[in-house]
Amino acid sequence: MQVHSLDHLSTPALRRELAAIVVRDRRTTAEMLAVLAEFDARKAYVEDGYPSMFTYCVQELHFSEDVAYKRIRAARAARRFPAIQDAVAEGRLHLSAIVVLAPYLTPANAAELLTAAAHRTKARVEQLVAERFPQPDLPVRIRALAPPVQLAPGPVGASAAEVSQLAPGPVGVSAAGSEEPTPAEQLAPGPIGCSLAQSGVPVPAPAESGLELAPGPVVVPAPRAKIMPTAPERFALQVTIAQATHDKLRRAQALLGHRIPPGDVAAVLDRALDALIQELEKRKFAATDRPRVQSSHPSANPRHIPNAVRRAVHQRDRGQCTFVSDSGRRCCERAGLEFDHIEPVARGGGSNLENLRLRCRAHNQYEAERAFGAGFMHEKRDVARAAVKRAVRQRNAAERHRDHGLLVSECSPATSSPAAIP
Repeated sequence: MQVHSLDHLSTPALRRELAAIVVRDRRTTAEMLAVLAEFDARKAYVEDGYPSMFTYCVQELHFSEDVAYKRIRAARAARRFPAIQDAVAEGRLHLSAIVVLAPYLTPANAAELLTAAAHRTKARVEQLVAERFPQPDLPVRIRALAPPVQLAPGPVGASAAEVSQLAPGPVGVSAAGSEEPTPAEQLAPGPIGCSLAQSGVPVPAPAESGLELAPGPVVVPAPRAKIMPTAPERFALQVTIAQATHDKLRRAQALLGHRIPPGDVAAVLDRALDALIQELEKRKFAATDRPRVQSSHPSANPRHIPNAVRRAVHQRDRGQCTFVSDSGRRCCERAGLEFDHIEPVARGGGSNLENLRLRCRAHNQYEAERAFGAGFMHEKRDVARAAVKRAVRQRNAAERHRDHGLLVSECSPATSSPAAIP
């Protein structure tokens, strides 16, 4: 795009040109949301070799993580409530407002909420949501903060904000000072923003920590790990660990004291990750330096994959999803890989090296839908989800029955015991 000088335009003409461009931009944004939503609903990104819509937007469309998050959320909301698209095209709603409103929109309240949020800033929309959907007050909490951290001089040209990112913040607050995950992180795989109890970090009692807490439960978000590049092939890692993890780290340092200098946590971490990766690859891909001789008696289960085949498939596919799009792009996903039968087992396919390949979850399902039809696989997934829910309900019922039995036993009078009867 060639940029021309605008010096020749008068201020009124420049104002009219800016207004016209804004109108076109809003209309284009509304059209983009519609196309994005349809693309997402069809999971067309899978055909192009991407495991998720978010990855497609970041790597193929070159959106930033935050922009990708915001547009995907807005597009999905606009697909559910088409009035959003008109509101965006006419400039009554911006994408930030849609992201705030999306979790609260229902067919019954959508028209009224979208009208009430028209031409409001993000802060005003957040206030509107708070008024319509009030949340309970946060409990009063007084907590001890770490003393000020003396930072070493940062790199030349680094701003104070950039340098402060390496300083540990108070419990539950990231280095940037936010207790909530960034928009991009909310679309990242895996659970984000768990409580300390969920993450396995023990929450100290008031008497232990010296804190005075108001009555009622207090859920403190766990600080998120932060990895930041600092130099070529060098990264800074900031993470909060539990007491048990701290003790394991100290124990590992002691055991490696004759090989690693004291205080070299990075070297301990490197060795620990080597051991962990070796164990995980052994469990998932049967990786080993001394493979056993394969049994001459094949398994009666046609889906059973011998360890030797697992190792060979993993090595051949280099631990990466093997799906390749029509344009020649190979999926880059390396997490959550599954063994996919090229010729499905239901059609007589075997679990041998030639009939197996690594696929990510999205592309494994994509191949299954191509082989058996989307409707058939959707029904199968519904059945599987129902089975999981039944198993969870049965487990919970068994735990309640067990707990009730223990409670009755503890509350029974001592004379009910045969040993206590004279």
